Amino acid sequence: MANQITRQEFLTKTAMASAALLVSSLEGWANVTENKKLKVAIIGCGSVSGSYIPKLLTSDVIQIVSLCDIKYDRALERNKTFKVNAKTYHNIDEMLKGEPFDMMITLTDMQVHEGLNRKAIMAGKHVWSEKPMANSYKAGKELLDLARSKKLRLWGAPAVVNSPQFEFMSKKIQSGELGKISSAHGQYGHTGPTWSAFFYEKGGGSMPDLGVYNMASLTGLLGPAKSVMAMLSIVTPERTVDDKGKIKVEAEDNAHLLLEHDNNVISHVMCGFNFYDRFGHQAKDQRLHSIQIYGSEGNMRLIGYDWETNGVAIDSVKTNGEEQLLCTDKGGYEWREGAKVVGESMLKGIEPRINVEHALHVLEIIEAARKSQETGTRIKLKSKFPWPMVGS
Repeated sequence: MANQITRQEFLTKTAMASAALLVSSLEGWANVTENKKLKVAIIGCGSVSGSYIPKLLTSDVIQIVSLCDIKYDRALERNKTFKVNAKTYHNIDEMLKGEPFDMMITLTDMQVHEGLNRKAIMAGKHVWSEKPMANSYKAGKELLDLARSKKLRLWGAPAVVNSPQFEFMSKKIQSGELGKISSAHGQYGHTGPTWSAFFYEKGGGSMPDLGVYNMASLTGLLGPAKSVMAMLSIVTPERTVDDKGKIKVEAEDNAHLLLEHDNNVISHVMCGFNFYDRFGHQAKDQRLHSIQIYGSEGNMRLIGYDWETNGVAIDSVKTNGEEQLLCTDKGGYEWREGAKVVGESMLKGIEPRINVEHALHVLEIIEAARKSQETGTRIKLKSKFPWPMVGS
């Protein structure tokens, strides 16, 4: 792509800063590297923990020492089901006073991530947070500044940039095989969760739950967004959910966003809780594409979802217009791997591809989309992140 810095230039500009940040973040917890174990505490033992816990247990250098949930029976159940042998707690204050740990993994209702993450950082803990890490970009930036002031690391889901398919697509774009990139599209939706009301309450919505994946993928592939225009709506004003029965929907369940990138590239994201999909949350065999990149000499499509990748299809001038299905090997990638990857990276003293500034940028996009809907205007963005995320 025109005006794109080379990988060497990127490394030159960021290596010293990244190295300094990494070294400083590792100070004060030498005992972790000496013991070859990163002790982690999980707060939130609902549905997502059922995927995170077994993934973390596959690591030889990560130890789950604490499980916490305000619905205490869930912490007990996870401890027993997965044979974690961890201490269990009723709330974060109790957990912070209990078994010592190095990193907290936040898997609670999204509206309370911000407060919990702040408490953990104040207590001297590294944090991996499910999306979003805060309720606003400003608050998220404050959390990051707080973490850095304490020489701690803060990370935010999703981990879509880890997949081999993301890397493959990024390299194809940078190689010029698709010609001049002009447009891109991302889509993800289903008929909506039924197990909790928080998805539909203020601070929830389809963007931080679903659209966040496509926003991360498209900005990761095309670079930071410069501005956002959006139309949001509530298609189904009432829902019946397991924990509260019939509720009023307060957050968008239907969202369309236009993102402006450098070089006059425009991408589009659509997400919602009213999309019929026969695969639902089970995307292993999904053959439809969720991400599409359009260039003057080729078209590239991510098969499956960006959190559950199944390959990349390309038809281009180079392929004589014939579709090729490539990069079908997941390489062990799983959407639930983020906390494991960053935890192991800290122990190894390396920087993973996942980047907290990228997560904050996506958070700003979500906030800007809501402002665009309210005002009917294009909203300019101020956040950036190190890009390109993959070497050419």
